[in-house]
Amino acid sequence: MRLSAIVIAAALSAAPLFPAAAQDGDAEAGRRVFAQCRACHIIDASARNNVGPNLAGLWGRRAAQREGFRYSANLTQLGASGHEWNEANLRAYLTDPKAVAPQGSMAFAGIRNPEQLTNLIAYLRTNANPLPLPAPASAPAAAPAGG
Repeated sequence: MRLSAIVIAAALSAAPLFPAAAQDGDAEAGRRVFAQCRACHIIDASARNNVGPNLAGLWGRRAAQREGFRYSANLTQLGASGHEWNEANLRAYLTDPKAVAPQGSMAFAGIRNPEQLTNLIAYLRTNANPLPLPAPASAPAAAPAGG
């Protein structure tokens, strides 16, 4: 019995090492988290930017590539080196922007709550560039038409 408790405690303490994937997040809850971002960012099909760049088309795009926005030299260098906005890179950047771009101009301290971060990434995944989310592993394959 004591060994079970130790194993469970060890598993729970290791849980933060394996962050949830965006498809595990709640995009609607992420929309509420994005309210913090709305002070500087928008997500829409216009060419308009705000204090921060418009995040439309963000997913899969290299850093500092939004036309018409003046990025910091630090973020521009990241983009030139091939840094692409994907789940892992967004997770790192949104957790601590200064760790990724130390001289970047984003004044946001980061999101420390893992659930809020996962939800925000799910929201960005579905709204900043609506690529289809991967199907859950347990989803059955569709049967061919006509049998």
